[in-house]
Amino acid sequence: MQKLSPAGERAIDEMARRHGFSREAVMSLLESIARGNGRMAQFDHPEFGGSGQWMAGGMTMVSDMFNSSLKGRVADLASDLARSVESDATFARIAAQPEPVSLFVRPAPGSSREWWPAALGTATSQGAQNDVRYAYFAGPRRLAIEINGRLTLYDTLDHEIGGFSQQQSAPRSLSFHSQHGLIDLADLPVVSADQE
Repeated sequence: MQKLSPAGERAIDEMARRHGFSREAVMSLLESIARGNGRMAQFDHPEFGGSGQWMAGGMTMVSDMFNSSLKGRVADLASDLARSVESDATFARIAAQPEPVSLFVRPAPGSSREWWPAALGTATSQGAQNDVRYAYFAGPRRLAIEINGRLTLYDTLDHEIGGFSQQQSAPRSLSFHSQHGLIDLADLPVVSADQE
């Protein structure tokens, strides 16, 4: 990881104190947020209850799902760190893994971690849960959704996606948050879809 400036070190120490986490936990989350371009993070640290995800726009998940206090503290810390990543090039340049790793779906050994068409480039944000993976591409205005290995690309129109939600009960649905509020996936035009 790139060494922080003295001001960066002080900022990390202050955030650790303010949010009640260790410096190591804060640095771990900072690295995850830097990998997610300040928009999302997939993390795994004991002080955060283990594995979890955070996305700008309001989505936070921690393994200890009924611990609302911990979830709120992690969300507040992640938001503070994301603002720092956006406003300070020191934080944005933190060295991280070149490719993000999904929290729930691991790539098969020897396979590419990028499951979407290469022409889309690097995802603005991505995530996965159970048998669903998603990747949002702000530049080309595309959303890639893979469900049970079947890939569908959507045109995001003028939506700037900031968070995803998945309903687990039947019937299952996937929706997202944008500047226009909660939008159902069925409201977006399909650009291409794998054939069954």
